[in-house]
Amino acid sequence: MKREKLEVVRGSGNAFRDLRHENADAEQFKAILAAEIIKALDRDHLTVRGAHGRTGIAAADFSRIRNAELGRLTLDRLMSIINRLGSRVEVKVKVRRVEAVRARGDRVRSARKRAIML
Repeated sequence: MKREKLEVVRGSGNAFRDLRHENADAEQFKAILAAEIIKALDRDHLTVRGAHGRTGIAAADFSRIRNAELGRLTLDRLMSIINRLGSRVEVKVKVRRVEAVRARGDRVRSARKRAIML
């Protein structure tokens, strides 16, 4: 096995953006909210049925969250679930120019291509 040095490249901080997903920021936000919901369920030792009983939210929605199937869940639905579990969501928005974000992503993609080609 060859021992070639691979270049280490720092990601953008958003795996969905690095993988060129169209709605990367929304998907990242959904993933963060889902992780917080899972933390709350684990902290309170709740099953999906127990969470349904406590919140009135369908057990199927909690199952989807646990399985990271977030396509059918909206951001406001996820925030509502967190609220019903007794937590609050605080959002901080930072807006960047597209060119700056794209330039950073291009560096990540070109380095990834080099690593794959090795």
